[in-house]
Amino acid sequence: MASLAAAVVLVAPAAHLPTSLLAFPSRLREGLEPRSASTTSAPPASGRGAQAGGIAEPIPAPEPWQAPTLSITRYDEDWSDLADAEKRAHHWTGPFKYIPLAGDAWLSTGIEVRLRSESFADNALGNAASPDDAYLWTRALPYADLHVGRVRAFAQPILAYAAGVRPAAGPVDQTRTDLLQGFAEVDLGALTLRGGRQMLSLGTERLIGTRYGPNVPLAFDGVRGIVAVGRAKISLLAVSPVAPRLGTFDDRTSSTKRLWGAYAVLPGLDLYYLGYRNRTAHFGDRTGRELRHSVGARVYGARDNWHWNVEGVAQFGRFADGPIVAWTLGTELGRKLPNLPFAPDAVLRFNVISGDGHAGDRRLGTFNALFPKGKYFGELSPVGPYNLVNLNPRIAGTLGGGVSASIAGSAYWRYSATDGVYDIPGNLLRAPGISRARFIGKQIEGAIAWQATAELELSASLSFFQAGRFLRETGAPRPIRMIGLESNFRF
Repeated sequence: MASLAAAVVLVAPAAHLPTSLLAFPSRLREGLEPRSASTTSAPPASGRGAQAGGIAEPIPAPEPWQAPTLSITRYDEDWSDLADAEKRAHHWTGPFKYIPLAGDAWLSTGIEVRLRSESFADNALGNAASPDDAYLWTRALPYADLHVGRVRAFAQPILAYAAGVRPAAGPVDQTRTDLLQGFAEVDLGALTLRGGRQMLSLGTERLIGTRYGPNVPLAFDGVRGIVAVGRAKISLLAVSPVAPRLGTFDDRTSSTKRLWGAYAVLPGLDLYYLGYRNRTAHFGDRTGRELRHSVGARVYGARDNWHWNVEGVAQFGRFADGPIVAWTLGTELGRKLPNLPFAPDAVLRFNVISGDGHAGDRRLGTFNALFPKGKYFGELSPVGPYNLVNLNPRIAGTLGGGVSASIAGSAYWRYSATDGVYDIPGNLLRAPGISRARFIGKQIEGAIAWQATAELELSASLSFFQAGRFLRETGAPRPIRMIGLESNFRF
């Protein structure tokens, strides 16, 4: 029934807006990498000729204002240009995005309403209690962003519910009504100070992400400083993750996990250090206190029709009574082909993520992805970024009329034959046992999305995962199938 309900939502007709009104686009979904909405320019202001000696001399129209890209976090959108009432009149959402108050105070508002259905067949990789599951996620994320001079207050509640999850919904499925984000901020020029609850999205969300794909996103409580130094922007943070619960207004700051560090963004280069502590960490059959330091660099860019993204992370520290030595290297190379039908973009990703090489010693070699994005390898992500070698080709294109489509494949191997297979949060799905096989499985996935209006996107995906030798030897021989249907309205 959950799938049917979402399907009804997806096929419901939507009224088209004139092209001139598509000033505030909303397309943004989480997949293999965080994706940004494409921003459509607002119509230019009309130019008027100046009369000189009876001859009209036209003056150039001003550059058209472009609406900010709608983001997952929402707080990094700047709508201050809509102080100009003429710009607010370009689209029906304008009066909501900039509401003048007294003096230099103004308020920006918006909302996301998402319905997502996921239907699984034979999803037994994690020994699920209900491998043939079908459920409906619903969530609403309204927000209000108040600016008074250099001071700012941002608030975003969440209403998240689930129907059909068996045997019962967990806190990532539904948290009912709670505060997702709420913070105060002061702008001191080159330094911005922020304190409270907020979502964090750093780089490609390889280590710190918003968990946007599941129904309840991830937020953090703590302080953050943003420093501008020349062309660089440095984020300094000291936070703890928020642990969602099933009741209303009962989400709490984690008492066992802490995160701190610095993340610097320069043109084409990210450099960062992240410190992490978990008092109750689990790896394999060992439990103890984890203190882990991550040092990473990311190089990215585009030239002509090529684009690339390469990121490496080294980790060290202590777990229980032994040292940590772990690492990962992720690469992405893509080529846009604008002259071919549908203007395809072909991308090849290759990831190597360390695992524990010697189960009997005290040294831990398993990489910890900390707080990664929710759908790490696609709509169906059967395994997580731990002890893994992953090859992921993907091609995407535009079909016209606001429709885009993609098809992707993935193959997964264990990096170390003495370490197991984990899910995205880092829970052990399969212990290594006596199997020495490395091949975990292969996956193919197709997705299609329609930007029905500037605010409404409808999408569907079909995923198929076939177990490899390691999973067959440890008890998961049947293929996994998943159908995802989604309706997302946001402005």
